[in-house]
Amino acid sequence: MNINTVRKEFPIFQKRGAKPLAYFDNAATTQKPKAIIDAMDKFYRVGNAPVHRGVYALAESATEKYENVRDHVKDFIRAKHREEIIFTSGATASINMVVSGLAETFLREGDHILLSDMEHHAMIVPWQAAAKRKKLKLNFIPLTKDGRIDLDVFKKMLAKHKPKFVGVTHVSNVLGTVNPVREMAAAAHKIGAIVLVDAAQSAAHLPIDVRKPDCDFLAFSGHKMYGPNGIGILYGKRKLLEKLPPLMYGGHMIEQVTREKTTYAPLPDKFEGGTPPVAEVIGLGVAISFLQSVGLKTIQKHEEKLTAYALRALKDVPNISLLGPTTAKGRAPVFSFTIAGIHPHDIATLLDREGIAVRAGHHCAQILHENFSLDASVRVSLCFYNTVSEIDRLVSALSAIVKKFQ
Repeated sequence: MNINTVRKEFPIFQKRGAKPLAYFDNAATTQKPKAIIDAMDKFYRVGNAPVHRGVYALAESATEKYENVRDHVKDFIRAKHREEIIFTSGATASINMVVSGLAETFLREGDHILLSDMEHHAMIVPWQAAAKRKKLKLNFIPLTKDGRIDLDVFKKMLAKHKPKFVGVTHVSNVLGTVNPVREMAAAAHKIGAIVLVDAAQSAAHLPIDVRKPDCDFLAFSGHKMYGPNGIGILYGKRKLLEKLPPLMYGGHMIEQVTREKTTYAPLPDKFEGGTPPVAEVIGLGVAISFLQSVGLKTIQKHEEKLTAYALRALKDVPNISLLGPTTAKGRAPVFSFTIAGIHPHDIATLLDREGIAVRAGHHCAQILHENFSLDASVRVSLCFYNTVSEIDRLVSALSAIVKKFQ
């Protein structure tokens, strides 16, 4: 992979200046290649029409493009059936759809829910609301000192609590930890639990195969994998999706409406009420094609090198404390850290003056930070368009910041 050729696909990196952008906030959102921008622009210029509603040529063409992306996503994550792919507004909406449906249909007072301490608030908060409403019991898997899930501890919690649902992130958005979701799903299924994998941080970095972890549900967002904002995916096993009630009610998701009752459309339409974001869906399809053209295994190999290099380089920064796994094995290119005596927001502000974009705060993971007795950290999250020279710039800038505060 020629990194310079790849970077030319992203208009934002063509900006010139004394301090070119080093973008290290990819766990929040990735930059967009020209192909996605052009595809969405083209749709609005010459292809805009409502989907599933018109018999005229323009509407039929828009519908075909929209539904082709569903097939593309199905193949991308190796799902069995196209109707198992639901378009949503993002991973948060996907998770909420599952939580709401399960709480209403499957769960009873006193049932246990098992999450991990490294979950994003998008997994935790919906379950807290559902637990309050349905009188469910939430349990959390603790983390090891280096920010991993101990499988033995997990299995003991399964045996103790007999949870009806297990929710786990594939990759931590703070620590970069790659969780053993295949083994976790297999163990959870042995006690009859339903499993949801949050793949928001893995879809752009690792090959996804929903049959390998054999998860019941999987959620991810387009904007974290080089696609547009406002589009996400919920994968669900057909037998479960058929039993879940819709979350959104309105046009398109119905089969028949009378004064007395409404019957719902079959999958996937039942979960896609209202006017969908057609351009965003098309953009997601192009993003997947873009990832496939580079090759996820190629991306993974390059990012593994970046991860190993960054781990070594960051350790040279004086007074730094890195969170999470200490080796590159089983780790995605996400690094959170603190520097003694300097607030994370001050670090982020000073880095910005050098053209380096990082995240500072709790990263929607306050429970995780509690594990490390922290309120906030600085997060550097890489992807395949980042370079070793950018990491060197970061380390140099951090060292200068430490010197300034001494």
